Amino acid sequence: MEVKIINNRPVKIWTSNVEDSAMRQIENLTTLPFLHHHLAIMPDVHAGMGMPIGGVLACNGAVIPNAVGVDIGCGMCAVKTNWKVEDLSPNVIRKEIMKGIRERIPLGMDHHNEAQDKKYLPQGYDIDKMEIVKRRQNSILHEVGTLGGGNHFIELQKDEEGYLWIMIHSGSRNLGKQVGDYYNHLAASLNEKWHSSVSPDIHLPFLAHGTREFGMYWDEMKYCIDFALCNRKLMMERIQEVIADSLKGIEFEPMINIAHNYAAFEHHFGKDVIVHRKGATLAREGVIGIIPGSQGTASYIVEGLGNPESFCSCSHGAGRALSRKAAINTLNMAEEVAQLEAKGIVHAIRCQDDMQEASGAYKDIEEVIANELDLIKVKTRLLPIAVIKG
Repeated sequence: MEVKIINNRPVKIWTSNVEDSAMRQIENLTTLPFLHHHLAIMPDVHAGMGMPIGGVLACNGAVIPNAVGVDIGCGMCAVKTNWKVEDLSPNVIRKEIMKGIRERIPLGMDHHNEAQDKKYLPQGYDIDKMEIVKRRQNSILHEVGTLGGGNHFIELQKDEEGYLWIMIHSGSRNLGKQVGDYYNHLAASLNEKWHSSVSPDIHLPFLAHGTREFGMYWDEMKYCIDFALCNRKLMMERIQEVIADSLKGIEFEPMINIAHNYAAFEHHFGKDVIVHRKGATLAREGVIGIIPGSQGTASYIVEGLGNPESFCSCSHGAGRALSRKAAINTLNMAEEVAQLEAKGIVHAIRCQDDMQEASGAYKDIEEVIANELDLIKVKTRLLPIAVIKG
């Protein structure tokens, strides 16, 4: 971990590899008047909107929608089975399991044609008090249990003892984007009205704790976090059904789940503050987390060490090494495919545009993990067998 002083504020960084655009965003964050104690930057850091992905920001009395992001509640889940991968034939993986998953789970922009049961949605909320959630109640009945696009994925993996695992990366679908965009615009309007000292040029408008608008955003954000979990749970349930149809007698352990785009009230360095984790994972002592690599590299099940210097956080993945556009324009598809096929991975690359999610577009996951061994300890290393991308 390296400590830099930027604008007289400490910035603690768990990597020496920070791109210029991400560093400019880090500098912008240090100008926030309500920044608490220091800024923490995880080893998977790369540029985002307003705040870099892989950032942990603690604030006194303010929440920043752009410091949570538009895929609110996006996160990981994983399940271990009692089935050894060596007992699985390639035909079963390709023609039964992967085919069955694609038939039951809409990918990318696709939704379910029929509305899903309301029991799959978050419970216990007063929907009538929520501007965006209320408006989208019908839509999310078609969205729950769908993967989404971008870097979201479903993977079959094996651990070091050869056991089969299922891993999912997905979020709150269009609901999170609608909530994030609505409250970011609302915050920008209010900041202008308040003559805020936070420059609009850095794209970090905030909502002040105690205001009606803060409460509105907080309630809808929490709903999105729960909806993202409901989304992952329903996908995992249906994947297990597909696998159980092919592998009679298979058993599944309880699901591990952790989000990496959200804000929460926490106590750090003597104060109750609002911690934003944007592409960062809670790593409180004893908390089990998931840090995925790319579709051709390892993923990790980890346990938090509760390091206060990172606000009890760690990375959420490998992190991008290339922007989507740069990956499409520079990576060699034949080489990327050859590397995956040499490892026997059933992959998701079909065209040059898929290079945005190729292994070469991401940082080295082994280096990322090595840089944060003061934040987490590794429990399990997983290798990909078959990948579905959104």
